[in-house]
Amino acid sequence: MSTQMDEPVVAGTAATPAVGDPAFASKLEVVVIPVADVDRAKAFYERLGWTLDVDLAVAADYRVVEFTPPGSPASIIFGTGVTRAEPGSATGLHLVVPDIEAARAVLVARGVATSKIFHEATGVFHHEEEERREPGLAPERRSYGSFLAFEDPDGNTWYVQEVTVRIPGRIVQTRYDSPAELAVALRAAAVAHGRHEERIGHEDPEWPTWYAEYMVRAAAGQELPE
Repeated sequence: MSTQMDEPVVAGTAATPAVGDPAFASKLEVVVIPVADVDRAKAFYERLGWTLDVDLAVAADYRVVEFTPPGSPASIIFGTGVTRAEPGSATGLHLVVPDIEAARAVLVARGVATSKIFHEATGVFHHEEEERREPGLAPERRSYGSFLAFEDPDGNTWYVQEVTVRIPGRIVQTRYDSPAELAVALRAAAVAHGRHEERIGHEDPEWPTWYAEYMVRAAAGQELPE
């Protein structure tokens, strides 16, 4: 079976905008993972604490299940009739967390078989081969440097990566998943802004802008404003 595609058009022409053009802005929305037993996979991802978005059994040979990790703008889909890939063949799927030790504790508490924390000696990205990984946290606990791994029941491999400070210029979507989470962020910004006003010696009329900058940077793990 082949899929018919349009002829390519040179990027940046009137017909197609160049990457970086607002008209080309896109976000990773869904990753499809192959599973053999849909109900078993569904139970596993529910145990992880992910949000079940949909479970649509359209026909005997077509079922779509979607989960979203807490705080993630992207989701996963698995089911029946959604991919030809071999069950368990997905690898290199990455989740990022601000504290990998806490994340591992949660996974273990939920009964997920999880690797020990490891890092890559080069400090760039982890090797696929386990024997080329170094045990423990990255030196100085560098952002992007520490990992752990786990598998779903089909053998699809997930990595958890600790990210505390983003690469400069990295675009991050700021998202709060509940009123309580937003309230925590607002309180933290209020305390920090109080210290800011003490430093400048007067009330800050541009406090909404300052709050916004602080909250976006805090959510992205970037250096905070003073």
